[in-house]
Amino acid sequence: MLDLNFVRENLETVRTALDNRNFPAESLNDFAELDEKRRRVIGESDSINATRNAASKEIGALMQSGQRDLAEEKKAELAGLRDKQSELEHLRKELEAKMNELLAGLPNIPRPDVPVGTDESANVELRKWGEPREFDFQPKDHVDIGEALGILDLERATKITGSRFAILNGAGARLERALINLMLDIHTTEHGYTETLPPFIVNRKSLFGTNQLPKFEDDLFHIKDEREFALIPTAEVPVTNYHAEEILDAADLPKYYTAYSPCFRSEAGSYGRDTRGLIRQHQFEKVELVKLTLPENSEEEHEKLTQNAERILQLLGLPYRTVVLSTGDMGFGAVKTYDIEVWLPSQNTYREISSCSNCADFQARRMNLRFKRSGDSKPEFVHTLNGSGLAVGRTWIAILENYQQEDGAVLIPEVLQPFMNGLEKIG
Repeated sequence: MLDLNFVRENLETVRTALDNRNFPAESLNDFAELDEKRRRVIGESDSINATRNAASKEIGALMQSGQRDLAEEKKAELAGLRDKQSELEHLRKELEAKMNELLAGLPNIPRPDVPVGTDESANVELRKWGEPREFDFQPKDHVDIGEALGILDLERATKITGSRFAILNGAGARLERALINLMLDIHTTEHGYTETLPPFIVNRKSLFGTNQLPKFEDDLFHIKDEREFALIPTAEVPVTNYHAEEILDAADLPKYYTAYSPCFRSEAGSYGRDTRGLIRQHQFEKVELVKLTLPENSEEEHEKLTQNAERILQLLGLPYRTVVLSTGDMGFGAVKTYDIEVWLPSQNTYREISSCSNCADFQARRMNLRFKRSGDSKPEFVHTLNGSGLAVGRTWIAILENYQQEDGAVLIPEVLQPFMNGLEKIG
């Protein structure tokens, strides 16, 4: 969430940032109006307080001089002022609650170096790694490959649950598990992350902390009982909230966490997009990377987190490119986002496999996650970062498509073979 004082003092800067993000800025007018009312209420309350303080001294003097009747009249007058001040205090809290509600619906302000644009067409490619393979046969997509090998079953998944669910069988399920193990092993042993296994169900407070609520309510799968729980859309939610409401020691930062989890998304508003196969599922698996850092280090840590995710694709020998998202394409809570896109031969293009974001203090402010530089220093908000390291299902797709053979078999990348009990190919 944006800082209330920053918005108050920099309304036009915020308005420009919202325009760049294609986000309606009308709520800033409401914010300014509420803030003006709040200032008037505080001024009136301060005036009454000054009057009460002066009257209290006068009453004391009257009592000392024996003018008790006059003192009692003054006390009666003060009672009315006390009631008025109580009303003003209640009004101030109401106005501040409305202002905070407006702030909760505003996205983060992009860094100055983020390209300005209305959508993904303004994204800027930063680098590429690997060369897309030249096939001497017509490459198939992952659905045709997986179904022919008997490792992917979409029809029975639809029967059991519904569309946009999948069943992986045999070596296909083993491949999914191998990818998870590879990612966790590399991130913990090479990149310094601590592995954690969080709950896959969270409360509304946690969802607010990582800005799924209130804006993305419809994207969640809710558990309908009095506790108002929801299935996690990403492990970012429970892992980033791990230290919510805490004050950390600056000496303990940065903190790195990695977590495997299933992810559940209703994909509201995405009907008709990527409906074939595993590209866009209601349930998928991901290995998440989360960092908690000092404010002055978050940009550097963002670069390192992105490189950590890229490392997995390099080990797997999968061509990819990394782009910086434009203001019109980046996520709600981010100040800057890098997307890593893997090459898919069947689509003859790169597709997102990881989104790595620096959220600065936006999420920390919502979950009241702070740190102290020393014992007597004022608490400051940490910076939070997150990224996929990687989306497991899309990595599974990329392996099937990039390592497919003309006879329908799929070679297993060498780095994965130990996790596949030495299996060199499927088929």
